[in-house]
Amino acid sequence: MKSELDHLPQSKQQELARIQRILLEEFERAIANATKPHKRDGKVYKIILFGSFARDDWVDEPENGYQSDYDLLVVVSHEDLTDIARYWYIAEDKILRDPAIARPVNIIVHSLSDVNTALSRGEYFWVDIARDGIALYELPCHTLATPMPLTPADAYAMAQAYFDEYFESAGDFMQSATDAVGRDKKKLAAFLLHQATERLYICCLLVQTLYFPRSHNIKFLRSLAEDKEPRLIDAWPRATRLDRSRFERLKRAYVEARYSPSYAISGDDLAALAECVTNLRVMVETVCRERLAALRETAADET
Repeated sequence: MKSELDHLPQSKQQELARIQRILLEEFERAIANATKPHKRDGKVYKIILFGSFARDDWVDEPENGYQSDYDLLVVVSHEDLTDIARYWYIAEDKILRDPAIARPVNIIVHSLSDVNTALSRGEYFWVDIARDGIALYELPCHTLATPMPLTPADAYAMAQAYFDEYFESAGDFMQSATDAVGRDKKKLAAFLLHQATERLYICCLLVQTLYFPRSHNIKFLRSLAEDKEPRLIDAWPRATRLDRSRFERLKRAYVEARYSPSYAISGDDLAALAECVTNLRVMVETVCRERLAALRETAADET
């Protein structure tokens, strides 16, 4: 695996070094009082930069409201250490609030066993990381497995099944959101639009990569999906503060629309968000059907 960051400006190399330091320091604090040996003696085996900053096709256009995020895979010694709330929440919060880190940072945490199992199955997301990722930190003697090819027929069958499930589910949530608006249930409508958005991004990620992170953060899911398919960027206007605040309100709806008495959203905001989700659904369907057609053709050529 590559380990050089020479393609990045010095400022970004410094940001990544700071992020790495925070992750390692806060993990050590998180396990310091653990009683079980596999937790107390837990290790971070690797911190891997993947996505646009690893491939060197990142975008930095703050004037248009679009900047590529840092995407990081943290590989740990045991599945129990992947619990974000228990071991990684403080690190994520510190990174988010650090004024020296100028862009969002997306972190996924997996055990080495899970990563190597996925590589042995040839899952595209992990194969891409093994090929393009850059190790910011790694301990010796904990190598990634050699990726094994996934048969075209299996890849197509898996992707088609994912599309059938998640695309239909997204449509159901969109219809439920429309019904909630008709009953003047604005907070419920916001939550349901969030769920539709979440499932559309999951659908796209699964069809494209056969993987999605276990996260309800639609900004994170959006970043990963747009990295794989830049056409999805156009689903959300983000040039103005109002555009960005509307998406942020939708992001917050997963928790706050259900549990916070102070959460509020206007009819105009709901209408604008519903239009964006509708546009997103059209785009997701287009890119997914293109991907499925390519997978189907490859599978047919193998028979």
